[in-house]
Amino acid sequence: MAANGMARRLALLAAGLAALAVSGCSTVRFYSQAIDGQAEILNKARPIPTVMEDGRITARVKRKLRVVEEARSFAGAQLELPADREYTRYTDLGRRYVSWVLFAAPEFSVEGKTWWYPFVGSLEYRGYFTEKAARDEAARLKAQGFEVYVGGVEAYSTLGFFHDPVLNTFFHRTDAELAEVIFHELTHVKLFVPGDTDFNEAFATANAESAVHRWLLAKGDRAALAEYETGLAKDREIVRLLLATREKLRQLFARQNLTPAQMRQGKAAVLAQLHAGYLEIRRRHHGDSVYDRAFAKPWNNARLNTVSTYYDLIPGFERLLEREHGNLHAFYADVEKMRHLSKEERRARLMK
Repeated sequence: MAANGMARRLALLAAGLAALAVSGCSTVRFYSQAIDGQAEILNKARPIPTVMEDGRITARVKRKLRVVEEARSFAGAQLELPADREYTRYTDLGRRYVSWVLFAAPEFSVEGKTWWYPFVGSLEYRGYFTEKAARDEAARLKAQGFEVYVGGVEAYSTLGFFHDPVLNTFFHRTDAELAEVIFHELTHVKLFVPGDTDFNEAFATANAESAVHRWLLAKGDRAALAEYETGLAKDREIVRLLLATREKLRQLFARQNLTPAQMRQGKAAVLAQLHAGYLEIRRRHHGDSVYDRAFAKPWNNARLNTVSTYYDLIPGFERLLEREHGNLHAFYADVEKMRHLSKEERRARLMK
């Protein structure tokens, strides 16, 4: 994107910030840090060919950028995804995560708190470009009685509003997982329904996982495909456990005859079952350091929502793609038709 084009779009965001000032200082601070964070990403971006010629760039980064280029080319040519202007530049932010997201939920409810944003409507999370800002807001909500969870984010999409660059934060993954990130974020650019986090994330996840399968088959890399699918199978087993735990909690919280103390006792028992279930999966898969670290931290309603947001509706999208015999054009048309339904109608259709 040309510098003057970027400046115009940042100015537009700034104008929106000024209009929102009546909502209070916290709103102004939030959108101000969002503008600053996005400006940093765009201002530091360099064209990938320029980066590839830079002798200061490590061989590892250049190899990962070649993987991105390959995946992006495949996305445009074979997946009908809008890849022409996305991920053509590279930004090194010098940190592990691009941003941090905050999830919140009441103590006795699995329904997450939502926030409203210009252009995209209500979402079930709040994003910050510094960990401190996210944790400060988490502390404020916790003081109000919410359960909270803050996690680092490696990638996100501006939905085509800006031409997103590749970030150094993408590169803590295998090549297949890196391609999945590209396919996932390009799917958001392809279609995004304002105000329906679960629909958008499940669509992008299902489409990206299918895309990785196609990409690795096209490359003839059977070993990488087998490794990727083994990892997905283990992931889904753990996800099913987490979603079942969330459903048990939902049923527990729906019981009107329980006191708060009884609710807490029942909730502790359900979360203990979650931990025991993970240990059984771990035993069969001979351990996994990534999940060990994840389960070393306590789970709560807010953290469980990070899983339901991405995975609850995935089987519905997978069935839809299967019904179209893998025809992406027909699949995208089916998903596009659901844009005009209510959130509840979309969910009901996918859960059939």
